[in-house]
Order: sequence, then C-alpha cells, then structure tokens
Amino acid sequence: MRDLPSKEANLFREILKCYELKQYKRGFKGAEQILKKFPEHGETLAMKGLFYNHLDKKELAYEFVKKGIRHDMKSHICKQTLSGHISLETEELKGIFGWHVFGLLYRSDKNYEEAAKCYAHALKYDKENIQILRDLSLLQMQMRNLEGYVDTRHVLLELRPQNRQYWVAVAIGYQLLGTPELGVKVLATYEETLKDLPSTPDYEHSELLLYHNTLLEEVGDFQVALDHLDTIEKQVCDRKATKEKRAKYFLALGRLAEAEAAYRDLLALNPDNMAYFEGLGKSLGLGSDRQTAEDEVKILEMFKQLQKEYPRSNAAKRLPLRYATGEAFVKVTDEYLRNMLRKGVPSLFVNIKTLYTDSAKEAAVEKLALGYLTSLDKSKGFDNSGAVVEPPTALLWTLYFLAQHFDYKRETEQAMGYINRAIEHTPTLVELYMAKGRILKHAGDHVAAMGALNEARELDLQDRFINTKCTKYMLRADNMAEAEKTAVLFTRADIPNPLNDLVDMQTQWFSLEAGESNLRQGQIGRALKRFHQVDKHFNDYTEDQFDFHTYCLRKMTLRAYVSMVRLEDQLRTHPYYVRAAQDAVQCYLRLFDKPDGSESEEMEGMTEAEKKKIRSKQRKAELKAQQEAEDKKKKAAATAAETAKKAGGNAAAAAAAVKGDEDPEGTKYTKCEDPLGEALKFLQPLQQLAATRIETHLMAFEICVRKNKLLLALKALLKSIKIDASHATLHEQLVRFALAVQKSSSAKSLKPSVKAVVDKHWPELYGSHGQDLNAFNAGFIEKTKTQGSVAHVISAAMSAYLVDPSKNLTKAEELLFSVKEEKFGRTRTLENAILVQKTLKGFKSARQSEWKTKAKVWFPNAAAFQ
Repeated sequence: MRDLPSKEANLFREILKCYELKQYKRGFKGAEQILKKFPEHGETLAMKGLFYNHLDKKELAYEFVKKGIRHDMKSHICKQTLSGHISLETEELKGIFGWHVFGLLYRSDKNYEEAAKCYAHALKYDKENIQILRDLSLLQMQMRNLEGYVDTRHVLLELRPQNRQYWVAVAIGYQLLGTPELGVKVLATYEETLKDLPSTPDYEHSELLLYHNTLLEEVGDFQVALDHLDTIEKQVCDRKATKEKRAKYFLALGRLAEAEAAYRDLLALNPDNMAYFEGLGKSLGLGSDRQTAEDEVKILEMFKQLQKEYPRSNAAKRLPLRYATGEAFVKVTDEYLRNMLRKGVPSLFVNIKTLYTDSAKEAAVEKLALGYLTSLDKSKGFDNSGAVVEPPTALLWTLYFLAQHFDYKRETEQAMGYINRAIEHTPTLVELYMAKGRILKHAGDHVAAMGALNEARELDLQDRFINTKCTKYMLRADNMAEAEKTAVLFTRADIPNPLNDLVDMQTQWFSLEAGESNLRQGQIGRALKRFHQVDKHFNDYTEDQFDFHTYCLRKMTLRAYVSMVRLEDQLRTHPYYVRAAQDAVQCYLRLFDKPDGSESEEMEGMTEAEKKKIRSKQRKAELKAQQEAEDKKKKAAATAAETAKKAGGNAAAAAAAVKGDEDPEGTKYTKCEDPLGEALKFLQPLQQLAATRIETHLMAFEICVRKNKLLLALKALLKSIKIDASHATLHEQLVRFALAVQKSSSAKSLKPSVKAVVDKHWPELYGSHGQDLNAFNAGFIEKTKTQGSVAHVISAAMSAYLVDPSKNLTKAEELLFSVKEEKFGRTRTLENAILVQKTLKGFKSARQSEWKTKAKVWFPNAAAFQ
C-alpha cells in the first residue's frame, strides 16, 4: 500500500480481503482499478499475478508477479498462502516480498524443495518473520526434512514462547527424528509454564497430556510412563486410552496380577477385542508360541470361563481354536462349527481358514464338516443320534462351507459338486453364486466365473458390493465393454461420462483391474493410462496431508497426527501401488524391448498368417473402440447441452465442461521417448519406502540392465540376495547379469573401474562357480530337486536356455516337463502351469501342445489350456 492515496489504499485492503476469502474475480477487478492510475505499483502487480494464478492463467501470473517484484523490491505484504499451479525461474531478487511470492508460486506447483529455498532467501532479509518461518516449517515437514523442521520450529518457539503449538511442534519433530526423550523434555518444560490449568477435563489439554505420555512410552521407561499416567488421569477425557495404556505398562513391567485385572476391565468394555484377550493370556503367562500341554489346558479353561462371562462374544469362542491341539481341538472346533452353521454365518470359512496353516487342523475340520453333511442327510442333525433336528438351512450352510473348503484345496470337482447341490437347495441365495464364481475363477475359467457372478448380481440389483465383484470378474474375463456398463450402474447419474466418476472417487480396484485387462490384451497405452491413474491417486494422498500439518496442531489431535505422518511415510508400500508399479514397469519394459510394437506377447511363436489374422482383429477392435468413444462424446455433449438448456444455462459452456477424453488409447504413454526413465518414476517411491520388498530390487535390475548400468544392476542384485537369496527370479537375473558383463567385456565397453567393482562382488553372486554359468545353473537345479518348487524349475530352465539357446533347448524343455512329478504337486498351481506354457512359447518349443495336454488333465476347466 506504499505511496497510494487513501482511496486506493482502502481499495488495496479490499483486494487483500478478497484474496483471503477466495473472491478472486472481484479482487482482480479491484487490482485493475488501482493499476489504471498507478500502473507500476509493485504490490498491486504482484496481487494481480496471484489472482491470475487462481484463474488458471499461469503464464500471466508469472509475468505480473515478476513485474511486481521488480517495481517494489522492499514490500512486506501479501503473506497469505497460495494454492494452484505455476512454474517459475528464480532470479537474484532482493527483499522479503519477492522471495516469499516465489515460494508461494513454487508451493502451488508442488515444488516444495524450490519453495523452501525461496523462503530461506526471504528469511535473510527478515529472520524473525513469523509467517515465513511457519510456511517454511510446513514445507520441511511435507518433505520430511525433520532436522530443518526442528530448527525452524525452535526459532518460532523462541519468538513466541507463549504459543502452545510451537512447543508441541518441536516435540513432534524430535519424536519423528527418533529422539522422543528430547520431546519429553520440551513438553515437561512447557507444562511447567502453565499457571491456569483447566478445572474440568478439557479435550485439547487432555490430548496434550496423552501425547506426552505416548512420548514417555516410546522412550521405553514404562515405570515413568505409568507414574505420569496416574498423575494425569483425572485431566484426561479419553478413558479407554488410559485403561489400555495402564494395562500395557503393567504387562511390560511384569506386574502380571495388575495387568490381568486391567485387561479383564477392558474386556468388560469390549469383549470382542482380540488384543484384550491376547493381553489377558500374556498376563496369565499363557498364549506363547512354545506352548506346553499344561499351558494348553490352562488357556482353554480360561476361555471357557470367559465364554460363560461373555456368552455373546465371538472372539471368546474363536480364539480357543488357535491354541487347542489334538482331541481338544476337535472338541472346541466341533462346538464352534455347529453353532456357526446352525446360525448360518456366511463368513465362517473365512474365519476358519487361517487355521489351515496346520495340516492336522485342516484335516480335522474337513472330517468334521463331512461328518455333518452325512448326518444331516440321514437324520437332519449334526450327529446320527436323531436327538436334535437342525433347521433346514444347516444343510445349506454346510454345503456352502464344504464348497469353500475344497476350493481352498483346489479340488475343483468336489467344490463344484457341493456348490451346485447348495444352489439346487436354495437357488435364490446370492452368496452361493459368488462362491461358484470364485471356484471357477480359481479353476481358470474366467468367462464362466463372470457368468456366475452376473447371476448373483441379477438376484439383487441394489447391492453395490455384488455389482463391484461382478465388474471385477468381467474385467478378469477381459470383457471390458460389459464391465464398464456394470460399473457405472452405481456412479452418479447426473454426469455425462459416468466412468470419470470412478476416477474422481479414486476407485483404485477398477483402475488396476482394467489396466491389467488391457495389458493382457496387448493394449499398452490403455493399460499405462490406468496405472498412471493409480499413481495419481497416491500422489493426491501425499498432497492431502499438507493441510493437516497446521490443522492437527491447532486442534491438538497429536497422536492421530503422528500416526498419519508415519502412515504417509509407508503409503507406497500398499499392495495397490506395488501392483500398479510392477504392471507399469512391465509395460515400459515391453515398450523398450519392442519400440515398434512388433509381436505382442500373444503373437510370440505364431506363424506369419496367424500374426496377420491377429493384427487384423486388433485393428477392427481399435476402430470399433474409437467409434464408440466418438459416439459417447457426442452423446455426452448433447446431454450436457440439453441439461443446460433446461436450467437456462450456457449450453456451449456445459458441453465444453464435459469434453471427452482426448487420448482414449493412451498414445502419449506409448510414444514416450524414454520408457525406462518413465519406469523409474514408478520404481523410485518403492526404493525409498519399500526397500525391504524383494520385488522392488527385482524391478530395479530389469530397468538397470537394459540401461546397461551394470553397477546399479549389481546393487539391485546384492540387495535382493540380502532379502531372499533363494528367490526363483533372482537366479535368472544373476545369469542375465553375468551374460551382460561378458557381452560388455567382449565388446571392450566395460570400464576398468566398473570391472573392478563387479570382480570384487563376483564370488558373492556366483560362489565357487566363477565364470562357468553352466555349473552355476547345475548347482541351482540340484537345489530345486529337493525344494519341489515349480517357480524354481522355470527359473532354472530359463537360465539354461539363456546360457546357450541352441545347445540347452532340450535340457530346458526336460526341466519344465519335470514338474509333472509328484513332488511338485503342492506348487503346481494354475498360475505356474500357465507360466510354463508361456516359457515354452518363448522358447518356440515344438512341445507346447504336449504341455497343454498334460496341463489340461490337472486343470480341466482352465481356459488357457482349451
């Protein structure tokens, strides 16, 4: 407002208010009025640029903010935050205003690192500027620059020691840095400064005290934490949390009698909480992995008493099955199964199947269930005494349970027999058709599975869950058209393109399944488009945490905030992201290996006539898809225009708002210049946050070996060995790495420095076999004979073929056909059988039809072997 007359100064204040209230158009008009009289007023020019930024005119925003900085280098105004998107280049600018505005613009561009640099420059001119320090600390937390965050928060604390948020922020910084003891000291000092404590429990003060106690717990001094908990108990609102903490501390301190009483008190509050039962067992010295017969008797007696005390607790009835063995297991399981089957609990098998890790328990459950079926057929009871007649539904749920049981064992014929009989008994029960679809899916017949799920869906058209499951099965059957029609039945009806609603709602399962379906069909562009949608969802989750850095400190939701920050740090380890990343990397590797798109996976090994037929079919499908997309676009525009016309709005604007997808085929992804660079973008978050997963390093190797970055490939192999040296895929990668090194050595392109590092680690990779890859592979084959693992056999066969395709083809084929032996029965799954088929296809083996015939015997329903 410098050098402005009072009228324009007041108008400028109105502009600032408009900015705060997000009234950007009104504020923009005000800025225009001032600039008509004072065209070089720097602060107004900068504000105009900020308004342009929010009005999606990014280039003009950049231009006007920069003009403002040049005309008014010393201004201190405009310290509000900014959201949006802008890309700028920094200059040697002076003055806090210039650097702060640059920081705001970089922050709107999600370029937090550059924004933090700008704020740091701004602080050179005003080291005690509260607003900039606060903004800088938010960026540091978002980037997890925790050392910088603590330093910045310390400065704020020194400037405003009366502000509670600054004390808490420093403590949180220390906690996240792994030094909770320093956080304890900070909070203890703050609490000493408090004079007027609330007389009644106050939520914010209560949360502060509980957070303090949590820090003491993290330090590991449980006695101090317990004493502190006793001190603050009357001031804490969350009674359940104090009881849980007290029980935990008693247990950690070995005060078992008090821990027992505490956990019994908690069970009275929630008798279905598994953790409370486990805590009670530990307080009684029971429930450990090394359980004696005496311990088993005691723990079963404990649960028997608890069942009397809490007769409606399902946990009290289910947990004994985990600890019981032998005859005791049969007895408690018999009672549990009868009760659940009598009630008709659909989730019974899901609840029971965790016991199947013990083969004796699995056999006992099977024997009991088959006995129930026999007795129900004869006497309508669970035993042959005829004393108790069970309800007719008991037979239905027993058949349902047995179908799921045998499906789990992959005994498809028996599973189908039981589920078909159940459907004959009650043809209107949705769960039966869903179970049938699941059995068919596991058998490899995705089309029939889709049909079963569609029958289930048609029985209850109002059920969103069944609709979702049916859509998934349609996608797995690669029936994209039907899947899209089914998926949109539960999307918003008031939008022209309902599929976009699935993206807006972040329905990741749809993006993943659709992308994998596209990938199976060789539609790489469409697949990548879906996988990038998943990546965007996770980016959104990361960005969404930004506002909570201030909100949680203001509202004192400190424990939840720390939990959220730690969750965000592990977000990319979620199975959805890992799946999307693996699939996307696979797509980009395929684009790199075959940049011209020649011979998709399904065309490998085909004759030229067969390839021509496939390409013709693909072209027709593409033309049909383009025509359908064009029709949808026209229909959407017409609908939007009609809606706008009825509402009295602008039809053209409405039609523009629902503009169709400009790139339905994902061409921009398939035409990328650096497929491996794009693959790395998916991999890097996993390298940072999922470094303990071997899949991360297996993918890293695939990228690095193609880029001929041998040292990075070596690094990936070493990390994989550290995680799981016996992994099947790792062996094949070791062979490929050795071949890549040999190729570079032969071409004399291997740098001496690289060779020195590779030679240093060679024994770690290949042991005593040295450069003899045939001997290395032979040693691996000997190991696989005892493991009975089909995956390892496939890896050995592939490795043998890679070493010498002409000499080792027969050997590789014999290795693959060896999986017919009985010892491979446990791992001879449908997925592995299909993988053997693909491997033979890659070898261009003449024995492909022979394998298909053998596999069809094991998996008669699998579409892959028809």
